[in-house]
Formats: sequence, C-alpha cells, structure tokens
Amino acid sequence: MSVLQNVIGGVSTPSTGALFDLVSPVTGEVYGQASISTAAEVDAAFAAASTAFDSWKRTTPAHRQLLLFRLADALAARADEFADLESQDTGKPRASLVSDEIDQSVDQLRFFAGAARDLDGRAAAEYAEGFTSYVRREPIGVVAQVTPWNYPLNMAVWKIGPALAAGNTIVLKPSETTPQTTVRLAELAAEILPAGVFNVVLGDRETGRLLVEHPTPQLVAITGSVRAGMQVATSAAADLKRVHLELGGKAPALVFADADLDRAARGIVEAAFFNAGQDCTAATRVLVDAAVHDALVEKLVAHTQSHAKTGAPDDPDAFFGPVNNPDQLARVQGFIDRLPAHATIATGGRRLGETGCFFEATIVTGIHQDDEVVQQEIFGPVLTVQPFGSEEEALALANGVPYALAASVWTRDHARALRFSRDLDFGCVWINAHIPFVSDMPHGGFKHSGYGKDLSVYGFEDYTRIKHVMASLD
Repeated sequence: MSVLQNVIGGVSTPSTGALFDLVSPVTGEVYGQASISTAAEVDAAFAAASTAFDSWKRTTPAHRQLLLFRLADALAARADEFADLESQDTGKPRASLVSDEIDQSVDQLRFFAGAARDLDGRAAAEYAEGFTSYVRREPIGVVAQVTPWNYPLNMAVWKIGPALAAGNTIVLKPSETTPQTTVRLAELAAEILPAGVFNVVLGDRETGRLLVEHPTPQLVAITGSVRAGMQVATSAAADLKRVHLELGGKAPALVFADADLDRAARGIVEAAFFNAGQDCTAATRVLVDAAVHDALVEKLVAHTQSHAKTGAPDDPDAFFGPVNNPDQLARVQGFIDRLPAHATIATGGRRLGETGCFFEATIVTGIHQDDEVVQQEIFGPVLTVQPFGSEEEALALANGVPYALAASVWTRDHARALRFSRDLDFGCVWINAHIPFVSDMPHGGFKHSGYGKDLSVYGFEDYTRIKHVMASLD
C-alpha cells in the first residue's frame, strides 16, 4: 500500500507523524495512506519557502510566466494520470473528469502565467512639486494555503496560480481525504520550479492550524467551510496576517413566469447535482413564480430522474458520484431526517445502496424561509423549491440567508435581469445559466461566503502588496 509523502524544498520527504488511511467513498476500502505532518515538518516547509522567496521574488515576470506555462503543459500531458487519481480520491465519474476539471486547471495555470506580466498601477508622475511618485506591486511573501476535498486539483491551482505568478512562495495543505493530485502536482512542480517555491504538507485539521498560526506566512488563503474560515480569521488576527477566505454558499436560482421552463429545469438540475452538489456555487434553492411553481417542479423532478443519476466512477450513466466521506453522508442524511412536517420530498431523499457514500438527487418542496434546509449549507445533492408572489418577495427570499456567493436569474425580461443582477447580494450572478466558470472572471462572495477573489486579475492582485516610492527631483 502506497504512503503519500510531503514535498518540502522540492524533495519528496517522508513524515514521522502518525499515518491515516485514504478511504474510497465508492467502496469504503482503504487504498493508501498519508501522514499527519509534525510541527517540525511544518517548520521545515516554511523554512524552505522562506529561503526560496529571497530569490523567487526577484525573478522577472517573464521567467515566472515561462515556468508556469511549463507546469501547465506538464499537467496537460498527464491529464489522464491526474484524472485517475482525482477519481480514486473523490469517486467522481471518470469519463468526464479530464474535460470537467483537468483541462480547466491547465487553462487556469496558463491564465495566471499570462497575468504575471500584466500588473496595472498608477502612472509615475509629479503628484507633489519637486517629487516623482510611483507605485510598486510586490509579492507578499510566504503564503499558507489550505484546500478542500470537493475539487482537490482545481482548488490547489486556484491558490498556487496567482500566488506563484506574483512571486510568492507557498506552503499548502490539501484535504486529508483527497490529497493525491495535490501531492502529484507538487512533485511535477519540483521538476520545473526552484526548490522550496511550492511545498506541500499532509495532515488533518491540526496540521491546518499549525499552518495558519505559524509566524512565517504573511497571508493565509483557504477554501473551506464558514466554521473553518472564522477560525482562520480569528487565528490570523492575533498576528495581523492578511486573510483570503473562499467559504460556503447557498445559491438561489430565481425563475420567473416568462422564463423558458425546460431550459431552466435542465440548467438548474445540472447545477444542483453536479459533483453531488458539493460545490459552494451549486444551485441549492429554487425560487419560482407561484404561477409556474407546479409546472417547474414537475420538470425539475422529471429531469432529475432521467439525467441526475448517481453511480460509481466507471458507470457510464452516472451524472455524479458519491459524497466525499461518511461524515458528509451523515450530514446530508441528517438534513433530510430533520425536515419539518410541512416539507415534501418530491424525489430522492435516500442513501443509495449500503456500500460507499452514495445519496440520491433530492428535491424538497413546501419548505419555509426559516427552515434549516434553506438557511444552512448542506453541501450535498439536495435542492429546495419555494414559490414567490412578486419581484420584491423573490429578492427578499434570495438575499435572506447568511451566504452571498452566487445566484442566477431565469427570465426573458432583460430589464428585470439587470435589476436583479444589481440587487442580488451575491458575488456572482448568472442570467439564464448557472455555474459556468472562466479563468478571466473573479470568483468570491460577501457576508459568510468570505472575502477575497479567486481567478481573474483580481485574484492575482490579492497576492500582491502595494508600495509607494517618492523621489526628490533635487
């Protein structure tokens, strides 16, 4: 049985910490092991990153760009290998993994490679008589990063791409349930990047705490739960570290009576159940005009039953795989078990089989705005449906949750779409679509969904600091 190793200073390094099992969410069988890194090993990773930063920060943007392009090309050449590892860790359908995730990761690395040479700043000029001022954008330093289990490779790339492009060095901890692709990415990077620029330490929640509280990093960036984000923000505040938090979501899909209901049903079902709903931008709440509520529910149920099947990675008919682990399965089941008496399960609502962590695509109607299933992030294949009677009510229902990451509006009325894109309190608003991403546009939310942006030049700028330089002309 293989044992994953840390990558520190460009070298695969065995840990002396306790081992934990990697368990398939498909079969429940152990397929590998990884270590819980010790405090000394975390220290070593930060020491390697600190040493590497002294030279990496002085490399030209052109050189950093070239190395990131090489990393992207190396990842593209090994797309099938990474897809195999990702599928083993997560249970995702193997057939679509390259196009769904690996190709996106390659594109994101290439985007940030390009961004390395495209920093904007105020023009150098005489803003005060007798002085010339200009602005320097500089890397922040060593960055601590923690990534989740829902998109292990994608989320690692979202973090390392802008950080490396800006000239920072990294110590990253992947999720303990899905570490394989991150370790393999670090091994690949070690063949291309200078030693110590990108370090990976394995471990659990305690390891993550060691990263966040370590005195070396000047920025802590995580993708994770609201609970984790609050803990990170609290810990970072003690040392005045900068924090970048991409947290949970509870995305509404607002469907008006004039919308193409067939198109809306297809788009919402795909956005609700892709990756078993384990996506912070997944469509989780349908808010629909009461006049077409029943018609839309019928279409949602029909499309779910015909197109949103869960199954093993090698099942050609499976749209999504299992939830990530037994704890997450229990969490999803708990929401269903605690549904109030006024709720109705229109389809699904059950674990599928006795092996693995499979849960049926589920649609719940008849729920109220203050119900737990509406207010709390489930992070599983569960979609709720609520009617509304007016635009004002629709907006109030949509905004009436603690999360503010993503939303969608389905309507043929252009003016209405623009009004809602303005008034919806979410970091991303799709119109007649839900969940497509592009590397060029920012991803990030408000309220309990965190702050800071991933992707785009805005995400790149989050990994820089600004310095004013003022020189006397005398």
